[in-house]
Amino acid sequence: MSQRIYPSILSADFANLETELQRISTADAAHVDVMDNHFVPNLTLGLPVAERLQQVSPIPLDIHLMIENPERWAPGYAEMGAFSVTFHAEATAEPVALARKIRQIGSRASLALKPGTRAEQYLDILGEFDQILVMTVEPGFGGQKFMADTMPKLRLLNDARKRLEIDVWLQVDGGITADTITAAAEAGADTFVAGSSVFGGVPADNIATLREAVRAHGGH
Repeated sequence: MSQRIYPSILSADFANLETELQRISTADAAHVDVMDNHFVPNLTLGLPVAERLQQVSPIPLDIHLMIENPERWAPGYAEMGAFSVTFHAEATAEPVALARKIRQIGSRASLALKPGTRAEQYLDILGEFDQILVMTVEPGFGGQKFMADTMPKLRLLNDARKRLEIDVWLQVDGGITADTITAAAEAGADTFVAGSSVFGGVPADNIATLREAVRAHGGH
């Protein structure tokens, strides 16, 4: 199974985002956090900025919608050409319908689970999604400490996808460093969002370090 590194531009220099995207061109995709100051207590960027990033980015965009009412907004991110659109399970009553709409437009559909949200209720519908994002911090701010107690949830999802024989990616986001990425990989994660551990220094070197850490310590 291949391993993917997605730097989070939440840790980038917002005054120079085009340059920052070039600095992470060796990554697999750029993770773009969209926050509305309602679903989470922070406000970042929206569709107009994401559309412009899509035009200049050398790598695909992985959109993470930490917003209320994703039914209204998610399709627009798919229509602009995002590689993947993630919405939160806690923000929608109809996750399958929204995932199908995103897929129909042409993007990968991803469901995010907060640390306190149980995965059991979603196991029967795993095949409706291209990716499940297990949040390893409380969503809203970058630079938080990795929550190791989310790893059993990741293992549960990994066991389920093996049992069901479906190709759903397992993504982790929050506190991912060269030290914590190994625990996530061993629990079944294959797609890793990293912010400050990529942009704090030379991004290309940090991306290579993260890739090597996964390879050395049990990428599945």
